[in-house]
Amino acid sequence: MSGEKELIMPKHVAIILDGNGRWAKSKGMPRNYGHVQGAKNVEVICEEAYKMGIQYLTVYAFSTENWNRPKDEVDALMKLLRNYMKTCLATAKKNRMCVRVIGDKSGLDEDIRSRIAQLEESTKDNDGLHFQIALNYGGRDEIVRMVKKVAGKVKEGEISLEEVTQEYVSDMLDTCGLPEPDLLIRTCNEQRISNFLLWQLAYTEFYFTPAAWPDFTKEELIKAVEAYNHRDRRYGLVKEE
Repeated sequence: MSGEKELIMPKHVAIILDGNGRWAKSKGMPRNYGHVQGAKNVEVICEEAYKMGIQYLTVYAFSTENWNRPKDEVDALMKLLRNYMKTCLATAKKNRMCVRVIGDKSGLDEDIRSRIAQLEESTKDNDGLHFQIALNYGGRDEIVRMVKKVAGKVKEGEISLEEVTQEYVSDMLDTCGLPEPDLLIRTCNEQRISNFLLWQLAYTEFYFTPAAWPDFTKEELIKAVEAYNHRDRRYGLVKEE
């Protein structure tokens, strides 16, 4: 609308997709129904985010702790993931999305790893939304894996301790080459980061919404971006009066 200040879009938005099970339960449906609807909503928000001008979108889909859920729920999530890989391939082709999976992929079944490799390879040159899916991901696990890699390189004499800088550490993480998130959104009113992108969220703005993930719409995304626009991004500097 005329007279309104144009929103500044965050370059990279990360989202913790929370509330699928509770949303389904509130409707008298099984938890897995919520996960299915949540997966469908990922496609919707990917498209809306890109239309708004967001360049990078990272979603927390399955954590290292999610393996502790009931076996039938984990099995259903893995089945949903297999189906989603196919859907995502078609969506990426239509919308020119560049898709990347972060996390410990070695902990996933071989057929899922194969589908991930196919998805990443076939979309790597796409120039649309950069879409990252965190699967079997945990921030602490990522840091431990990074430390082991760096320690191995130091031990083999490939690098010296003096070369281990913050920039080098960033390049050894799963998110190598990605800008750090400007905005983190968590749905369903939970106000914690739950082991997500622990290194990368150092200067990220947080936004929490009561909307469960299946109910998270373009309008909710706009509210989050509006809140982001009211934040004072100083990165440790003193604000000038």
